[in-house]
Amino acid sequence: MEKYKVTSNITLKELETKVVIDDAKKELKQVRKKLGKIQDTMYAHGKYAVLVCLQGMDTAGKDSLIREVFRDFNTRGIIVHSFKVPTDLELKHDYLWRHYIALPSRGKFGIFNRTHYENVLVTRVHPEYILGENLPTITKVEDVNNEFWDRRFQQINEFEQHISENGTIIFKFFLNLSKKEQKSRLLRRLEKQEKNWKFSPGDLKEREEWDLYQECYEDAINRTSKPHAPWYAIPADDKESARYLVAKIMYDTLKEYKDIEEPELDDEIKKHLEKYKEQLNNE
Repeated sequence: MEKYKVTSNITLKELETKVVIDDAKKELKQVRKKLGKIQDTMYAHGKYAVLVCLQGMDTAGKDSLIREVFRDFNTRGIIVHSFKVPTDLELKHDYLWRHYIALPSRGKFGIFNRTHYENVLVTRVHPEYILGENLPTITKVEDVNNEFWDRRFQQINEFEQHISENGTIIFKFFLNLSKKEQKSRLLRRLEKQEKNWKFSPGDLKEREEWDLYQECYEDAINRTSKPHAPWYAIPADDKESARYLVAKIMYDTLKEYKDIEEPELDDEIKKHLEKYKEQLNNE
């Protein structure tokens, strides 16, 4: 699975968008059960949080991946956040605020369906959106220059460094979808009545910016894939294989944390276990 980790600068055009894994659905069922057990242990352990960041173009399969990969998790230990257009309240704070307050607490998994990277992706394709943040130093689109983006990438790297050093294990998955496959999935949304609700005319407008989005994704991944917060470029044209790869990468990584274990009972409680059982049995 290391082949999907970004450890040096990548060129998206050179990366594969489709991998078909034999029995991916069956393999996923097995590995997600193991992930579910790890989650139970982590919940009891209470020392680490896990942040899973999912990014990708429209129709990349983020929603269905969440549904399938985390199906065997206990709901008390997982929370999903889907970040949409910032609200008026969120715009009154810095752009990372809404992500900070959504971070998982220790012992829990948090999933960001679209993430803080929207602030260097959508806003980079549409720099006029930055004006809505009402920043003191930005009064016109021309102020959103290379220096601005350099600072924002630095801030994101520092944000991830900070939460990593304080017990959050970070996974960042870019679902690498081909333009051809996106077209197929958009058409399916239009042709199948039960999927019509997923379609928005805005999807087609954003598709027109495909090449620019690819450039922005490539730059963002190259600037922010760090040992403590690595990016994984996951081929996404085959959904079942993509889901398996995400689950397997998480499992292989988390099982290496040998200090994650269920807490032991206090010695005093251990000493009286038989007494407590007898007390219950004699009710």
